[in-house]
Parts: sequence; structure tokens; C-alpha cells
Amino acid sequence: MATFEYRQAEEIRDAFAKYGVRYLFIGKSGAILLGYPDTTQDADVYVEKSEANGKALVAALRELEFEIGEAQQADIERGRDFVQLKDGPFDLDLIFAPDGIERFEDAWRRRVEVEGFFVCHPDDIIGSKEAANRRKDRESLDRLRAFRDYWKSKLRP
Repeated sequence: MATFEYRQAEEIRDAFAKYGVRYLFIGKSGAILLGYPDTTQDADVYVEKSEANGKALVAALRELEFEIGEAQQADIERGRDFVQLKDGPFDLDLIFAPDGIERFEDAWRRRVEVEGFFVCHPDDIIGSKEAANRRKDRESLDRLRAFRDYWKSKLRP
């Protein structure tokens, strides 16, 4: 499995901006864009759930050369909770209902923008991993909390 690269995050950012997609990087990919020292195999993107945003998202994904069939297009446009894309230039998880975050608008208000990337606040990334309660998430929580504390004290006065 290949490692997700910064260049791919730029491609997502640029295509989503072109089509007006409302999204936030979340999960470890979001933390990495904030400076968290780790790697991940895919990008996790929290997407606003609306038909218009879903249609814009499908157009952006096709421009990025993801193969989107009719069933997957319908899932994206209606905002199915989780859509995993593996038929494209890299692996991408679309999350319309992340654990631990009730509403997109709440996360959007708390977002962090870095180099044009819209990223969930570290508290939301941690809260989502806590709520998911998967083993791999529990194993990274202490490091993520330490990073958040450093980030808040040194990078975000």
C-alpha cells in the first residue's frame, strides 16, 4: 500500500476548490497537514452532506481521474455515511458522518486553514478517533493529544 503524499492533498484541495466542494481533511491525513509527524496510506475527507455538494464532489473526483460508477455516484450525491474510493490515483475515504462530530457546520466553524487546506481542528480529529474507538485509533490517541497540546502552545497562540 502506497503512502499518501502531500502532492495528492494539493490535488484534492485544488480540484475541490475549482468545483466549490465543502470539505475538511480529517483523521491522520488532517493531522499530518497540521504538522503531525506520521504517515498514512489514504486521505480522509469529511464532506458536507448536501445534494449540491455531492454533485460538485463527483465532478471534482472525476477530474482527479477517480472511476465513479452509477451506484457510487448515487452514494456520494446522497451523502452515504462512508464511501471508500480505491479506483483512482490514490486511496480516498469520503466521510459524510464522522464519529464524534454531530454537524459539518460545527466542524467548519472550528476548522484550521493551512496553505489553502481546510482541516478539522485537532480537537475534532481526536474526538472522532475517540468516538470511533477502533484499536488503531486508540493506539495513536496519546501521540495525537501530545501533538495537539504542542500545536496549541507553539503553533497556534
